[in-house]
Amino acid sequence: MKWLHRCMGVYVVLAVVVLCVPSGARAYDQPALNLGFTSFLDGGPPAGPGLYFTQYVQHWSADHYADTLLSGEDLEAWISLTQFIYQSDQAVLAGGKWGLDVIVPYVSLDASYDGPGPQDNGAGFGDLLVGPFLQWDPTMGPGGPRFMHRIELQFILPTGKYDDDRELNPGSNFFSFNPYWAGTFFITPHWTASTRIHYLWNAKNDDPNRFSSAVDDTQAGQAVHLNFATDYEIIPGKLRVGINGYYLKQISDSEVDGNKIDGKEQVLAIGPGLLWHINRDTHLFFNTYFETEAENRPEGTRLNLRLVYHF
Repeated sequence: MKWLHRCMGVYVVLAVVVLCVPSGARAYDQPALNLGFTSFLDGGPPAGPGLYFTQYVQHWSADHYADTLLSGEDLEAWISLTQFIYQSDQAVLAGGKWGLDVIVPYVSLDASYDGPGPQDNGAGFGDLLVGPFLQWDPTMGPGGPRFMHRIELQFILPTGKYDDDRELNPGSNFFSFNPYWAGTFFITPHWTASTRIHYLWNAKNDDPNRFSSAVDDTQAGQAVHLNFATDYEIIPGKLRVGINGYYLKQISDSEVDGNKIDGKEQVLAIGPGLLWHINRDTHLFFNTYFETEAENRPEGTRLNLRLVYHF
């Protein structure tokens, strides 16, 4: 059966991600990803070992859906992430110190169109993220830190709100493995460059949404996504300003009942940001992103606020 409108699935945990299905294919779903939640000095914790609490608030909106036949589309999402990180002071592998990262998301979705389109499932908790990690101490130079980095094995657990009668859900209804490497280079004592590079693998969704009711399962394709940022310290110990961005590229086809379908996702975003060190243990990030080069997904704007507190 062919659809006049391309079908969409939206799942929001670290960001809203929508994957559009070509005419004649059934819908399939990408999970939510870290698109722009992290930026400056990402290669290490700001105040050394210990317990951290982080609260994120992100607003994302889009009124342009690349590669779809929808019209008058308007998608808005408010995303709240509550994160707890424990960084130990105990090295366990090649000098890397163990830690644990837990993120609890809450999402509010609102979608509208001139005609029929994917329906949102309102507000609710998203999928729980859990990640053990190894953090290496900074490599020091004569003027201070030169490089710091971390590896995390992040798991996205299908615990979020999900209704197979809705296409836009806070939860994905499938398991994902999303490990990453993050690093920060100190080009000078005041100028840094950071990146976080993820690989994404998705399990099958055995209860697809209603646009996929005629099939048994769907499986989103593998992807690579990364955040990148560079900043300069304009007030020593207090304020950094810079440029931040993210890039997502789906690298394998999604599948419906084991059959590959076309429609890989892509998006690039860039914008300004700042980091305010309120004191040694409290840090505030603000980032803006303007999306472009979107393929098979919406294209919009993100505003991200992040508060980090070290106990």
